[in-house]
This record gives sequence, C-alpha cells and structure tokens, in this order.
Amino acid sequence: MKLSTDSEIMPRVKHSEILVTAIVLGSFAPSAFAYLDPSTGSMILSAIVGILATLGLAVKTYWYKLKSLFGGSESAQSDAAGAVNSEVTSESESGSTGS
Repeated sequence: MKLSTDSEIMPRVKHSEILVTAIVLGSFAPSAFAYLDPSTGSMILSAIVGILATLGLAVKTYWYKLKSLFGGSESAQSDAAGAVNSEVTSESESGSTGS
C-alpha cells in the first residue's frame, strides 16, 4: 500500500495565484470606520523603540561571538573575556558599597 504525499493531494499553488487572490479579496474589504486616538501612535512608536532596543541589546550581548564568527581574530575572544571580567569586577565593587 502506497501512502500519498502532500504534493499528490494538493496541487502546487503559484505565488502569483496567491497574490492575485489576496488583491481580489482585499479589494472587497469593507471600510472599518475605526477611530485611532493620539495615544495609538505613541503606543506604536514605543513598540518600535522597544524592538530596536531589544535588537541592540542582543547585538551588544553577542558582539564578540559574531565578530569571531565572521573572521575576527583571537584578540576578539580575549577582549570578550576581558569585558566580562571587568563587568563582574565593577558589579562586585558596586554591590559591596552599601546596604
């Protein structure tokens, strides 16, 4: 008994057919008559800033790994170790100053 695959069950759909279908269905969409107050714009702006800050932090966190991945030398790895050691040292010094 032969099992049928997905390509045998469903014919291949071209990307152009999907695009044409989306345009046709989008042209018949009714108007929303929605009200967007001023705080909506600031909410969208703050979401974009948050995403950019998150991406920046991720790049900063993995910078030395990315640098060594794309052809950085061994000095990049030693710089990374030095940066981690200096962060640990500065955190331990600032943590021991008060209670």
